[in-house]
Amino acid sequence: MSETNNKKDMSYEEIDLSDLFHRIGKAIGRMSRALGRALLVSIVFLLKHWLPVGISIFLGIGTAYLLRMTSPSFYTSDLVLRINSAPELDLIFRQSSTSKVASKLLLRANSAHTADMISYINRLHKYCMENNRDALADAIFLTDEQVENLIDINALWIIDKGDDGIPDLIDLKDNHNLYDTVNVRMQDRVNIRVMIKSPEELVNVKTGLIKFINSDSLFHQRNRGRLKHNQELHSRFEYDIQQLDSLQKVKYFEETRYRHPQNGSQMIFLQEQRTQLVYEDIHTLYERKQFLETDLNMYKDIVTVLSDFSVPKKRVNGIGYYAKKMVPLLFFFTILILIILDNRKKIREVYNKY
Repeated sequence: MSETNNKKDMSYEEIDLSDLFHRIGKAIGRMSRALGRALLVSIVFLLKHWLPVGISIFLGIGTAYLLRMTSPSFYTSDLVLRINSAPELDLIFRQSSTSKVASKLLLRANSAHTADMISYINRLHKYCMENNRDALADAIFLTDEQVENLIDINALWIIDKGDDGIPDLIDLKDNHNLYDTVNVRMQDRVNIRVMIKSPEELVNVKTGLIKFINSDSLFHQRNRGRLKHNQELHSRFEYDIQQLDSLQKVKYFEETRYRHPQNGSQMIFLQEQRTQLVYEDIHTLYERKQFLETDLNMYKDIVTVLSDFSVPKKRVNGIGYYAKKMVPLLFFFTILILIILDNRKKIREVYNKY
């Protein structure tokens, strides 16, 4: 009896599943037919009203050309700055476990410094959006006439695809996924995009930006701490190299090769030391010392210009810039007016009814 009940339950389940798939198939079919019908009606509607639709597209292109001819030209150019506010110990230390911990802490510190720098520079972006020309002129040490040529200044993150240390793209929309561990934000540099009417003023803008960054006391304190720390590390490396390279180290290895106990008659032979390892240590210390010398000599300031402004030749607000806005706008309003005209009787009936 129980076997027959189980068979019935199984048959009911099979029937329910088949019915479910059948209903899903019918729903998909109805949806496909509705989409096909809507597409067909849209095509017929556009073909029926091809003249006003075509006129709207030509009007959009003509309006874009008119705006291009009557609007002042503006250009964009990018400046890439290296952030020197924190010592790059992750490149100095590479082997020990404590050094790995220090490297992770340093990565967070560099990230905070770069975020602070971007936030600080984007004060100028806020001045531009608010059209606060007086504050902008005071901040970057420019005259009122020079500031009139500035449209926008924006600091942006640089994205490294594959985390290989090579910059790949600029996060223009500021929407990079912070949990992405493959494509990461570069923590040692920042991109500054300037929108300007007169490209000849880019040199003055760069000078003003550097002065604006150097006028911050917090960045000065961090930079002084970085230089002091690097100098102390450099001195320590020099001392360690001298010690490893002296005869005292050779004597130490020779004297400690074998040891005799002070009490008792049993002699303990210790494993022979690998004296050649000292040369690997000296080589590693020389690499770290050279890195610090490069950092102390080349990156003394708060920031260093890695890529200067380039003088743009092509204006941003060309015909395509305005056509992308005007053509869809006029096309949408034309379609809306045509729909209203075709259904004006029904609209009038609904209006009179209510």
